[in-house]
Amino acid sequence: MYLIFEIEYDGTSYSGWQRQKNAVTIQGEIERAFREITGREISLTGAGRTDAGVHARAQIAHAEIGDELGITAEQLPLALNSKLSFDIRIKRIVFSEEKFHARFDAIAREYSYTIVTRYSVFDRHFCTHIRYPIDRNLLLQSAELFLLKDDFTTFSKRNSDIINNVCDVTVSKWVVVDENTLRYTIRANHFLYGMVRSLVGTMLDISRGKRDASEIATALSCRDRSLQSPLADARGLILEKIFYKNYL
Repeated sequence: MYLIFEIEYDGTSYSGWQRQKNAVTIQGEIERAFREITGREISLTGAGRTDAGVHARAQIAHAEIGDELGITAEQLPLALNSKLSFDIRIKRIVFSEEKFHARFDAIAREYSYTIVTRYSVFDRHFCTHIRYPIDRNLLLQSAELFLLKDDFTTFSKRNSDIINNVCDVTVSKWVVVDENTLRYTIRANHFLYGMVRSLVGTMLDISRGKRDASEIATALSCRDRSLQSPLADARGLILEKIFYKNYL
């Protein structure tokens, strides 16, 4: 049987999604809570491996178990949440007899990145404060540069686990939320390690005149990570949604 989890979390206090020996992570905390509730070990597989400080509104993960748990799909999230910190919530769990893989069955993923031009303590975990002037028109226009199917090696961090660097980006846009807030949304079939933060960092450099939009096509074709801008801060990034054909 497969357990399919929908999870939201504030990643501020965690060293990312993936379990680590000497660090507190989202995966590690949920597996600990499951062990305390059921007395059984599970190994969660997440659809996206968010970095330290990155958040999720609807992370999907699965675990395969051999037999029944003796607890319902309605009861299990409540029990797990009672053992988790308030910055991690299990939104729901689906019990399925059909084979399911949170990562490989996903057909698309969507992230958002929020920047603010005026600092507020209430935004500090989920927005990145931009301390320099930007050209908003250039920022809005720059999103279209990445609306394509291409090899995004240049705009990523090295990761030996990824064998396909071609990403099909179907949504890439900035929206003005209010006079102090802008939000970027990007959707693709998959993402490379650090890709969204790299793209945001690049677009911010374009908006402040540190690089020209005409450079981007060449940078993509070169597949050279030295051509990327500094990565944007993790705190503004949220994994918003995972898309599947037949689940959730």
